[in-house]
Amino acid sequence: MTVTIDGKACACEPGECLLNVARRNRIPIPTFCNHEGLPGLGCCRVCIVEAVIRGRGSIVSSCVYPVEEECTVFTNNDRVKRQRRTVLAMLRACAPGAERVARLCKMYGVPEYGRFAEQPGEKCILCGLCVKACQSLGTSAIAAVNRGVDKAVSTPYGKPSADCVGCGSCARVCPTGAIEMTEDGTTRTIWKKEFRLQICERCGKPAGTVEELDLAAKKAGQGPVLLCAECRKKAITDVMAVTYGWAR
Repeated sequence: MTVTIDGKACACEPGECLLNVARRNRIPIPTFCNHEGLPGLGCCRVCIVEAVIRGRGSIVSSCVYPVEEECTVFTNNDRVKRQRRTVLAMLRACAPGAERVARLCKMYGVPEYGRFAEQPGEKCILCGLCVKACQSLGTSAIAAVNRGVDKAVSTPYGKPSADCVGCGSCARVCPTGAIEMTEDGTTRTIWKKEFRLQICERCGKPAGTVEELDLAAKKAGQGPVLLCAECRKKAITDVMAVTYGWAR
């Protein structure tokens, strides 16, 4: 199947999301809530495009819009830019402290809209990536709480969660740096909870929190993990080298 994106013919598979097709063909579309490891959210709406099918154009979120038939797509025409400015203005009001949002607002010339009241210092755009990452890991230590203007991402009652293992997955996928995580070499602090770091016995660098590595070992059905991710890869390579005679 072929779709035409900004005048460029792009081959794709039926059902493939427009954003993936565009990225594969090096056609830039801005997005916040999209992550290759956590697809299917479609929350931020920054990735909107216009899809024209049989002469009728519709504004769609490219990260969750499946290509079912040949169509013509515009990622940056006047209609798209106008609606994207409104989306960005709302995100700026929600998270005026987010530098990435501010950069996109400047890029698209987003004007000041008086009807959007800003929340001083906030960086969270409520995209849901952090919650989905925590759920995927299997702990579900954080969730969206409250409603309306009071909606936020938090641990239960805003207190340290017994389910949190301090893996930092939520902070790493956050597109605006809204989740604070600090380390001093021996401990990691996140969500008001302090964790002891396990030091890699091969390279001496932090391998992760004790709770995080215990969870990983339990899921894998093996003993305690005492190596960092990089050294684990090297150890596997060493075993394969010996097994297949690559080692010298």
